[in-house]
Amino acid sequence: MKHLTLAALCLMASIFVISCKSQSGAATTQTVNKNAVKGNWVITDISFEGIPKGSKVTVFDEASFNCFKGSQWVLPSNANGSYTLSSTEDGCNTATQPIVWSIYKQNGYDQFQFKKVGTGLKAKNVTEGYRVEISSVNNTTMVWRAPVNFEGKNAYIVYTLQRS
Repeated sequence: MKHLTLAALCLMASIFVISCKSQSGAATTQTVNKNAVKGNWVITDISFEGIPKGSKVTVFDEASFNCFKGSQWVLPSNANGSYTLSSTEDGCNTATQPIVWSIYKQNGYDQFQFKKVGTGLKAKNVTEGYRVEISSVNNTTMVWRAPVNFEGKNAYIVYTLQRS
């Protein structure tokens, strides 16, 4: 009888331990690969989280966020792409900026990263660049979320792109 009771207790303890064990991979995140991002994109919307409407916001150390609305991003598989600013409102200047881009994974998040390169510059000699979290991407839409510090608080610039 002792052996039967002991066996039953061991069985119940084993079931309890197994049921409490965390499921590896239970909460998986989508991994973004370069093929999902490559192609031609247009920024159709820029919104803010934690930044009041009407605030003056400069993005990518270049221009007002309004200048980037409607910008065209060319992201070929060879990583040598560009973006073109075409808006002329709010004093925006039209321009095409060559970039070198890639996908970077940091702390479990996929990020789109790029460096601005100019005539005669090699990407390896450019020490500064930009990273935005890829919140979602599918065949037609991609959403970037860029953390910024606004008045000492964490805030985000959210870019919505449509494949063109």
